[in-house]
Amino acid sequence: MASADVWLPIPPAEMDGLPESFRYVHWDGEEEFPADPADCVFYAVPYLKGPAVAVRPLAHMPNVRVVQTLTAGIDHVESAVPQLPRGTLLCNARGVHDASTAELALALALASLRGIPSFVRAQDAGRWSQAFRPSLADRTALIVGYGSIGAAIEDRLEPFEPEAVHRVARTARTTPRGPVHTLADLPRLLPGADVVFLATPLTDATRRLVDADFLARMKDGALLVNVGRGAVVDTGALLAELESGRLRAALDVTDPEPLPGDHPLWKAPGTLITPHVGGPTSAFMPRAKRLLRAQLRRFAAGEEPENVVAAAG
Repeated sequence: MASADVWLPIPPAEMDGLPESFRYVHWDGEEEFPADPADCVFYAVPYLKGPAVAVRPLAHMPNVRVVQTLTAGIDHVESAVPQLPRGTLLCNARGVHDASTAELALALALASLRGIPSFVRAQDAGRWSQAFRPSLADRTALIVGYGSIGAAIEDRLEPFEPEAVHRVARTARTTPRGPVHTLADLPRLLPGADVVFLATPLTDATRRLVDADFLARMKDGALLVNVGRGAVVDTGALLAELESGRLRAALDVTDPEPLPGDHPLWKAPGTLITPHVGGPTSAFMPRAKRLLRAQLRRFAAGEEPENVVAAAG
């Protein structure tokens, strides 16, 4: 190996405080590689470029030791883990998207509950159209996927005076705000929830977690807010509930994604859709830079990086 290269999707000149022991290469998914991938020891995956771009250089990186995503989910690179050199660590971007994704989760919930889309359409038509709408206050919220983003959603939810907040994650635990339940508790918790927030990553355990049975257990008029991954929800089952008018949905992620222009989900009653914009905000870049600096300093010092979610071999 001629050098120890670090591939970054952010121009290195825009990042202060990087360890001097590496050569930094900027690559953000362009067709041509900027250097020999065989020299790469730390690969930071381009952000929002899709799985094909994300994994493309990995087949040519026999010396890579760390693969760092800039997303909380790692499903777009997970398929490449078995082919990585033994011992290579896959790290996610836990903490980078907490603020912006939680902001959007609350924005979607508020916009849907308070009928903002209908008011925007009325404004476009020059029509003064008052309506009585539900509030977040005095409602019961259920957060499915109580990791750092789920906790950030509760941080922002609390000032809106909910009646109760219930938390669900892979494992049970206790937090200063109360207990965290497991997925096995969902049948008991769903019937009492007015708003169900999905912030769970996509795994074998969560794929199609929100199926017809899950949705049937939700109370009439409840709102489903998905800022996790589209494939956590069975789209066909959700469409059936939306078209019946029994449930509402506010979705930042869908399955399929991008959602085709002729997909019936676009026109489903009571549905608000944003095009997977939970992460890309002005909050992203400073947090991404902080994460990469911290991870590279640990790597340069011979320490294990944080946020390790998988190891090859």
